[in-house]
Amino acid sequence: MVELSNGTYLAYSVYGLQLETNLPIPGLTPVQAQSRTNVRVRLQSSPPAEVLDFQSSEELWYTSSYKDGKGEHVLKVCRLNKGSYFKLSYSDGMEFFVDSQGTAVWATWPDRLAIEDAAVYLLGPVMGFVLRLRGTVCLHASAISIGDQAVALVGPAGAGKSTTAAAFARRGHAVLSDDVVALVEFHDGFLIQPAYPQLRLWPSSVEVLYGMSNALPRLVPADDSWDKCYLVLDGSGHEFRKQPMPLAAIYVLSDRATSDAAPFIEPMSAYAGLIGLVGNSYSNHLLDKDMRAHEFALLNRVVKSVPLRCVFPHTDPARLSRLCEAILDDFATLRDPASLSLSVVM
Repeated sequence: MVELSNGTYLAYSVYGLQLETNLPIPGLTPVQAQSRTNVRVRLQSSPPAEVLDFQSSEELWYTSSYKDGKGEHVLKVCRLNKGSYFKLSYSDGMEFFVDSQGTAVWATWPDRLAIEDAAVYLLGPVMGFVLRLRGTVCLHASAISIGDQAVALVGPAGAGKSTTAAAFARRGHAVLSDDVVALVEFHDGFLIQPAYPQLRLWPSSVEVLYGMSNALPRLVPADDSWDKCYLVLDGSGHEFRKQPMPLAAIYVLSDRATSDAAPFIEPMSAYAGLIGLVGNSYSNHLLDKDMRAHEFALLNRVVKSVPLRCVFPHTDPARLSRLCEAILDDFATLRDPASLSLSVVM
C-alpha cells in the first residue's frame, strides 16, 4: 500500500463526482484535480475524535438480512449524533464513516484485509449511499452505450446485469457503469454518469464469456473466500465511456425462460415500470422518508419520459449473444420517433 506524503492527495472522477483521497484506489486512474472537491475520502484513517465520540449514543439504522458463514449480519448501519454521521460496519471488519451530506468518507480495516477489499466496498455500496445522501437517485443496474445514447440494464443481484454489459463490451459497446447507475435530470430527460473503468464478474460469468472461469484476474487476490473477477475497460478491446450520456431506454431483466422464443422483450406499462424501478433502486434500504419521496417523484418522471422494456433471458447462458441482439434490434425500433412516442404505455 503506497502512502502519499503529508498534504498530497489524489483526485479521481467517479459517478460524476471528484474524489480526493489520501491513498491510491485500485482500478482507478487519477485525474487532474479541479478547484472543487465533492467527496474527501480518507482510507485506513479514522474520522476526527468528535465523530468517534458520537458512538456512545449511536442508533441502529439498518441490519442486513444476509449473514456470513459465521452467522453474522453482513452489514450494520448506525446513525451518529441524530444522523449527522453514519457508520457502516461489515462483518469482515471493514468500517466506513460517512457524513450526512455525503462529502466526507473515512475507512478503516483490520490487517488481514487489503486496500483492494476497501475499494470493492467504496466504489459500490459506499459510493451508492454517498450519492443517495447527495440527492442522486441510483438504479441497481449496469449501463452501456448504443451509438450516442445510453441504455440501462436493471435487475436484482444475480439477474445478469454485469454479464450482459460485458457481452456488449465485447461487441464494441462502451460501458458507463456497473451495478450502480447514477441518474441526473437534464432538461426534459436524464443523463447517466460514468462510474469507473471496470466490470465485476463472478467466475461463472467469466466462463460463459471467455470459456474459462479463471480468464480474468480476481478483484481481491489475497482473499480466497471471495472469487469475483474484474474486466478492465482500458480501450484495448473494451471501452469505458468517460462522459455522461443521455438515457434512451431501460431494460428490466426478468425471470429466465426456457421457451425457444427466449430471449424475448416486451413493453412495460408506466405503472409496472415504476414498481420495477423502485424495487431496483440502489441503497433503497437506507433511505429516510424524504429521500424515498424524492426518489419516487424522480422515478415517476423517468417512466413518463424513457421507454421501459421487460427482458426475458433464456436459461441457457449460450444464448447470451442472442440476448444482446434482441436488445439491439428492439432499441433500433425505439430510435424511430414514432415508436418512441408509443413505447411508454399507461
